[in-house]
Amino acid sequence: MPDGIPFNELGAQRRYLGHAIDQAIRNVLDHGMYVMGPEVAQLEQELAAFCGAKHAISCGNGTDALTLVLMAKKVKAGDAVFCPAFTFAATAEAVAGLGATPVFVDICEDSFNLDIRSLRCSITMVKESGLKPVGIVAVDLFGQPADYDDIEAVAAREGLWLICDAAQAFGASYKGRQIGTIGLATTTSFFPNKPLGCYGDGGAVFTSNAELADSILSLRVHGQGKDKFDNVQIGMNSRLDTLQAAVLLEKLKIFPVEITARRRIASRYHERLGDVVTVPYILAGATSVWAQYTLRLPRCDRELFQRYLTTAGITTAVYYPRPLHRQPAYSHFPTAPTGLSVSDRLATEVVSLPMHAYLTEEVQDRISVAVRKASSAAQR
Repeated sequence: MPDGIPFNELGAQRRYLGHAIDQAIRNVLDHGMYVMGPEVAQLEQELAAFCGAKHAISCGNGTDALTLVLMAKKVKAGDAVFCPAFTFAATAEAVAGLGATPVFVDICEDSFNLDIRSLRCSITMVKESGLKPVGIVAVDLFGQPADYDDIEAVAAREGLWLICDAAQAFGASYKGRQIGTIGLATTTSFFPNKPLGCYGDGGAVFTSNAELADSILSLRVHGQGKDKFDNVQIGMNSRLDTLQAAVLLEKLKIFPVEITARRRIASRYHERLGDVVTVPYILAGATSVWAQYTLRLPRCDRELFQRYLTTAGITTAVYYPRPLHRQPAYSHFPTAPTGLSVSDRLATEVVSLPMHAYLTEEVQDRISVAVRKASSAAQR
């Protein structure tokens, strides 16, 4: 077997940053403020400046980021929150964990993101069911934003708030608006394999709503008021530790360059693979940070396709082999009345190729040649 090609080469970035990361970590070890040290506030300021949000609030992880916004909105049992079925469990987990009801909506075949027609009919269904529709969590899957013009129009008409789950898309934009400035709030994750990732768990909430920001600042530290011994609401413990903030500060410095590299690599994949597989589609006016480069294989045996690439030393991944409405923990929640056929079908067709900012042209060409051969070998 040839030398293996990893799915996400974190080591290449580590080698590139080298001394800068070492020094950032050493600085934290020297000052000893491991929780809520000065790097945390600095990171929040720089994240807000990067995307143009008025407030950036760091927290323990991306799931907590979603949960903190929902807690600030006092989401509870009897409330219904609409979210796509084709996403990671955290999107619905944050809703269900507060006793509310996630309502699963179908996705668009081309963008993998929330389908507005499915959303509309789901809202009508919920209204007739006795649940109270309160909000929408739109997911920016694989690095590109959902189609927010339509979603925002529906949310405004129905009196629903909108949260953008940008765990995979921080750094992208939609029709001139940066991710982080759309909706009531945007949440993201700094899990290591994200385009902007730390060396452990981390997350953040972005909002321009001062009241919401104040509530989340309290909630992330046990619902504190004027100090940590003054508890004005029931909160949680979700502070980003200072070491992770220090790492993220160094990574944020090179993030724009890495986004450019990811887009160049995605363009080369398009050119080399567009005639043999269904390559990703980007909405007009949107940009992607290419958290994943996800193909569709409607005419291939996916298992055989992956097995061929494994033999060639190329690591692939499937996001997501089972939509949330097919998962045992979520199968009892409501689904769009028109069904979730696109989510079901794409779960059988998608496969993601290696994608990171340090993927060389030589390695990418090797991947592309193998994908072409695998596609031919796996034709149904």
